[in-house]
Amino acid sequence: MSKEIKNISFEEALKELESIVQKLESGQVKLEEAVEAYEKGSQMQKICEEKLKEAQMKVEKLILNKEGKAVGKEPLDETIEG
Repeated sequence: MSKEIKNISFEEALKELESIVQKLESGQVKLEEAVEAYEKGSQMQKICEEKLKEAQMKVEKLILNKEGKAVGKEPLDETIEG
């Protein structure tokens, strides 16, 4: 995967993936184009999954002491599986 593709935002990857899906669903692309689009779509899906996992790992809750001051962090939901 090229560095440029890997650095696109989640929103850009999702938009590209949606465009590819519409193109493939239309059935009006040649086989070679469909294979290329599928490969690029797979890359976009992987990027979206990676970006979502990164965001999930950043979501934390603060541990507050009895005065209401933050004293630490822990995962928001420890039951989330990756």
